[in-house]
Amino acid sequence: MTTRRQFITATTAAGLALPSWVGAQSFPSRPIRYICPWPAGGSTDAVIRALAESASKSLGQTIIVDNKPGAGGLLGANELVNAKPDGYTLSQLPHGVFRIPHMQKTAFDVLKDFSWIACLTGYTFGLVVPADSAIKSIADLVAWAKANPGKFTYGSTGTGTSPHLAVEEFAQRAGIVLNHIPFKGNADNMQAILGGHTMAASDATGWGPHVEAGKLRLLATYGSKRTKRWPNVPTLDELGYKTVSDSPFGVCGPKGMDPAIVRSLHDAFRKTLDDPAVQATFDKYDQTVIYMGTEAYTQFARDSFAAEKATIERLGLANKG
Repeated sequence: MTTRRQFITATTAAGLALPSWVGAQSFPSRPIRYICPWPAGGSTDAVIRALAESASKSLGQTIIVDNKPGAGGLLGANELVNAKPDGYTLSQLPHGVFRIPHMQKTAFDVLKDFSWIACLTGYTFGLVVPADSAIKSIADLVAWAKANPGKFTYGSTGTGTSPHLAVEEFAQRAGIVLNHIPFKGNADNMQAILGGHTMAASDATGWGPHVEAGKLRLLATYGSKRTKRWPNVPTLDELGYKTVSDSPFGVCGPKGMDPAIVRSLHDAFRKTLDDPAVQATFDKYDQTVIYMGTEAYTQFARDSFAAEKATIERLGLANKG
């Protein structure tokens, strides 16, 4: 026999559980915000917009891309820390979230504050110089930098980002010192090199059209193998500098998300990888599919955080505080 107290207790418990269940069943019931922590017009922005448009078709709701450039790509991570875990605020978390906490204090704990929903792709990074530069190869760059310590300027998408750290790792292994100029994103970085304000640019393939137009020269890429589009351009790794970087990324949310909502988002974004429009955008920016489900992506985050700690310490960039 159920007492009145037991009935009230059971009813109250069911009532408390109901909002989560209802939220998961009705998700999404309004537009979703997907933060791109890079400027509009860059390669990451284009890829994220293609993913958002494709995923919105599966979810039946608009996914609005919100550009939040600056701070080396960390502004999306900073917003997720304070966002409700209801699935309506998502972000790209670039590889810098594993690295920069070892260099300075951050507003987030990368291992505790995020839901790693799905990894979808990664970058092709490369080092470019103006087409009329006297630097025609990585060997030329190394020779020039050794003769002019600290005077060779190169731009990147921000301090602590993959395009920055890959070049610093190469420079350390080459025994040279370069002058790093950080920018907010690809568009600013390209404007600087095309305008003659920097001698080189390290970036994802937003430089691709300028290389094809004959305005920039691609010296090397940073992947584990050569690219399909520029098969004659060597990798830093094959040149002997033991530098490989592709920075996988996808879609993430705040900690504490309902597993059913995570699954719904994961499935929608996983489906984007079969969308010809998304594949075409990947091809345009020389990005490959790098898929990881929620569990694998979460483990990748833990592994990457530990690996980046070792890299930062080896480069002498660790926070001393």
